[in-house]
Amino acid sequence: MHENIIAYNQRLIKTGSEYTGRLENPSIFLRTLGDVSAACGASTDDFMDLYIQVVNNLISDIKYQCIGDPTTNVAIEILCTLLKGKTLDEAALIKEDAFSRILGCEDEGMQEKAKFLLELLNEEILRYKTQAE
Repeated sequence: MHENIIAYNQRLIKTGSEYTGRLENPSIFLRTLGDVSAACGASTDDFMDLYIQVVNNLISDIKYQCIGDPTTNVAIEILCTLLKGKTLDEAALIKEDAFSRILGCEDEGMQEKAKFLLELLNEEILRYKTQAE
């Protein structure tokens, strides 16, 4: 794990996250579990719930609950930072390298988690758009 990920995770532990929590009746809800998801880690106790509120095609609020390894916690925090205030179309265009730019480093584990999270997100965006039509 790259030192920038460690530092980012330590900052989250010390200062907390503006995105931790949950939203009632989210427009998009995404859940992954550690035993089936590369995004969470390998433990069956690890999980991630992502709550996204969409208003007029804009991600107006986003929250998450997560128990996972430090890279997972950092990845989901970065994902929330990248998504808030974006339209669904803009969100669908986010690529894995955006995570590296925020961190200021490249890390293979982070890239794997970013890729998996973005794939899950895009599936849910498509499902949301299909239901909204």
